Amino acid sequence: MPAALVRYDLDDRGVATITLDDPATRNALSDQLLDQLIDRLEQARADDSVRVVVLGSSDDRVFSSGGNLKAFADDTPIPAKYAGLDRFPRVYRLLGQLGRPSICAAGGDVLAGAFGLALACDLIVARAGVRFGCPEINVGVFPFMISALIYRSVPRAKANELMMTGRLISAEEAERLHVVNTVVPGDQFDAEVDRWAGLLASRSPLLMRMGKDALDATRDQPLDMALGYLRSQLALAFATEDLAEGVAAFREKREPRWSGR
Repeated sequence: MPAALVRYDLDDRGVATITLDDPATRNALSDQLLDQLIDRLEQARADDSVRVVVLGSSDDRVFSSGGNLKAFADDTPIPAKYAGLDRFPRVYRLLGQLGRPSICAAGGDVLAGAFGLALACDLIVARAGVRFGCPEINVGVFPFMISALIYRSVPRAKANELMMTGRLISAEEAERLHVVNTVVPGDQFDAEVDRWAGLLASRSPLLMRMGKDALDATRDQPLDMALGYLRSQLALAFATEDLAEGVAAFREKREPRWSGR
């Protein structure tokens, strides 16, 4: 039986915590770890009780060191390597298609392919002092797989700088670039991640799912096409009980009771 490199926990609020747990390799994104991560993300997507997914690490120094460099340089035939690279886009697409929000809990350095993991999440909460970046160019590799995610999240000139120089940026600089949502001191990090997760879990799971699906469907569409799709989704939202409940709760100054319908 393969070693468990990814842990999965679900609490009574519907917060599913997926933890990378291979400290011996600094959570390198090996085929085995990625396969287990894909399984856990699919588990969360299939479970209607899950309201938010938190992606974290058991190592407080490194969230993940990125792709497995040993595998890059081994003697595996190129066609087999090409087939194996499908794991990266599958993970990134899964995070967009979860149907519920995701938070990257960046408690350690987020490097190379793991930078793509973080950018594929909806929100990033970072511990003060951690670093982000794609140092692949330093060892003769280019961050091909994550360049599309970087270009969608980081200003163009800075994106080019990161990819072409391999320079790492601090969490604080990443926040100034609007790459991360918040940076908190180490002694407050776990509590802040939990607070964000609880806040998202308290929202209507139905409307959150509809919104997430709409964002994923329209992010790369031309404006007119996107607006047409979004108009239809808003019309569907008008027909939900949760929208009516949310408005009623606001008017009555009480907490909403979501039915998921």
